[in-house]
Amino acid sequence: MPLPLLWIGAAAVSALAVKGLADDRQSQQRKRFNYYHAQTLADLAPYESAIATYPTDMLLTVQQVKPVAGAIVCCGIGGVLDHSGIWVDENTIIELDGNGLIKPVSAQRFTDTRTGKGIFIACDSLGVPLASEMAAQRAVAQIFQVRDYHLLDNNCHQFIWECFQTDSKKVTTFKALSLNVADLFDRVVYWDRCV
Repeated sequence: MPLPLLWIGAAAVSALAVKGLADDRQSQQRKRFNYYHAQTLADLAPYESAIATYPTDMLLTVQQVKPVAGAIVCCGIGGVLDHSGIWVDENTIIELDGNGLIKPVSAQRFTDTRTGKGIFIACDSLGVPLASEMAAQRAVAQIFQVRDYHLLDNNCHQFIWECFQTDSKKVTTFKALSLNVADLFDRVVYWDRCV
């Protein structure tokens, strides 16, 4: 008899947590649209993060963005990790696959082998993609090369960052990639859903 009560209690706590996350995301989106200029890192309060929103298929963002060449894109893996790539043209993303191959894929293929259904783009507070055509050119130049892939030390986030900064430091996590992008562009990062 006590076991069903535990399940009901756990479900109620989970529902409250999801509602709290949804409320926080809506508040962040409202705050975002109060800016009439792109929000720089200097605009942040000391306790605020340079990453305003993370990508999530569970809590949709209001802002939807059309990708541009050199935009950083990502999708989810198992609800825990994120996979990143660089958008290079109308429907092509360059990615570092888990086998170490740098390859072009369609937007559909980018998400097909992963659990995340949406593609997200790193943008500023105005919904402008944080992009570099030079980074796109560097990614294209590496197509079909093979790297010594390692989940932590030489992953997709490291590849993306090296396309943006050739003399780059080590980037092992999605958060580190996002923070470096914020610093590079001097913008607060919002991960908006791709149109």
